[in-house]
Amino acid sequence: GNGRAGGDAAAVSAAGTLSPGTLARGDLESGIASLQKHLRAQPRDFGSWATLGIAYVEQARTKGDPSRYPQAERALKRSLGLKPGNDPALAGQGALAAARHDFPGALKYADRALKQNPYNERALCTRIDALVELGRYDDAEKAADTADDRRPGVPVFTRYAYVRELRGDVRTAREVLERALDSADSPADIAYVATALGQLAWNQGDYKAARDHYARALAADDAYLPALEGRARAEAADGDRAAAVKGLEQVVARFPLPGPLVALGELYEDRGADGDRAKAGDQYALVDAWTALARAGGVNADLDSAMAAADHGDRKAALRAARAEWNRRHSVHTADALAWALHVNGRDEEALPYARRATATGYRNAAFLFHRGIIERATGDEREARDHLKAALDLNPGFSPLGAREARTALKDLEKNR
Repeated sequence: GNGRAGGDAAAVSAAGTLSPGTLARGDLESGIASLQKHLRAQPRDFGSWATLGIAYVEQARTKGDPSRYPQAERALKRSLGLKPGNDPALAGQGALAAARHDFPGALKYADRALKQNPYNERALCTRIDALVELGRYDDAEKAADTADDRRPGVPVFTRYAYVRELRGDVRTAREVLERALDSADSPADIAYVATALGQLAWNQGDYKAARDHYARALAADDAYLPALEGRARAEAADGDRAAAVKGLEQVVARFPLPGPLVALGELYEDRGADGDRAKAGDQYALVDAWTALARAGGVNADLDSAMAAADHGDRKAALRAARAEWNRRHSVHTADALAWALHVNGRDEEALPYARRATATGYRNAAFLFHRGIIERATGDEREARDHLKAALDLNPGFSPLGAREARTALKDLEKNR
């Protein structure tokens, strides 16, 4: 897995799309029902159409259900048909494009919304998300500063922290998130920020802190999916495998998303009994089912499917998907995915520049370091390979059940050859 709860950054950072308190997760279903009822009576209320569209985006995200996206698109178009250029609907289109992993589109809509209203919080946040996902980290940093000046608050703070983390500045990221948690008052915001802190701690291999943060998130909202997934990953890394399996089984029963499916499959595979290997295969097969559902909802799922297929599926398909994604955007995550897809296809010389690029911003990600070390070993650079495999295991020794084991085995072999 790529070690970010919920897959890529967009999935994580899109959690702040509804402004705090508006249609918080618990009220989402009833909020949508009352909006629908209101719009039957007042079909020309453009503002409510925009709110409904955004609520559908949020519902798709929290439910892991991409079939809501076409409904969101129709509602937002209705709003813009009634009042062309209204900034809530444009910002909603930006959030929808980001949720569908159309990051150039997300940027375009966010910019159009901000022309109408420079203080639109959702547009400011989507702009940061899009720039991060496009790999434009300098621009993302500027966008985060601008958003922080105009609309300081939980959605902006969490994104600001992530931009700092991608730069390798973990301390600032942690401080900003701790401040955000202090200012969070709704259960939805507390769950969201505490989960971001858990993720940050997990990435640094501090599993006890991660588990404490996830506990705080789940105390605020016991059904918050990224916290349930994050807690299970922390339990797995901490050696509490039974609890991790149970937690991930609960997650994928409700939300069969690629990240938790692969994590659960790897835990089954790591147990190694015959029945478990079959169960692992079932999880990997479900990734394909989710990908088909996502594509039907207009989502570009190439990055998710490339990561899953490289380790547990059709390697040629993984490379095709990773190349397609790299042609669209040059983020550290796409560089890592392409490097690894090239590696599993035996093209290590070609993979190496991408593996270097994935680790070039200072972002401390054990999976990226592991991938780079394995590729360096395959190209014969044993000293660099040793350094990067050791760095991965020092940073986050439980970053992946199967990856960590492979890293330890490779490192032992390299030590023997010294």
